[in-house]
Amino acid sequence: MSLYRQTLPQQRKMLQNLDHWLDKAVTFAEGKKFDANTLLVARLAPDQFALARQVQAVCDNAKMTAVRLTGRTAPAHPDVETTIPELKARIGSVIEFLNGLQESDYAGAESRLIELPFAPGMVIRGDDYVVDMALPNFYFHATTAYAILRHNGVDLGKRDFLGTIALVSR
Repeated sequence: MSLYRQTLPQQRKMLQNLDHWLDKAVTFAEGKKFDANTLLVARLAPDQFALARQVQAVCDNAKMTAVRLTGRTAPAHPDVETTIPELKARIGSVIEFLNGLQESDYAGAESRLIELPFAPGMVIRGDDYVVDMALPNFYFHATTAYAILRHNGVDLGKRDFLGTIALVSR
């Protein structure tokens, strides 16, 4: 399976799921009569990122996975979002970026040597990057964002996390 198929469709789907979770957070807050944006500072542990930063990290991981595997230039997102609508706009921007990529853009990605900012002078092959770093890091931040919302009472379940499933009739 190509690295495109292993990464982009699922990351795009999870970004759409994250957007849906934020909608459910707004509905929850409206029902409880509080400002949904207060959830953006919620965190699971004192030394973890708050919800807003988790959402930014999910977005950054998705776009940087694509950038590192294709050599494209990422849209800029300076981490200034302070409201749910601003975060939803960032998610939309990343989805739009991903929608502009094709499987052919990933040609040779498996053997592409990728430099990571935290490992100067070292590289990782594209296939190893996807397995060892890109997907685990992406799901770490997505799961943490989900857990923060769920922990704060937002009505989310496994179906909200998984999103659509490509079932077909026999």
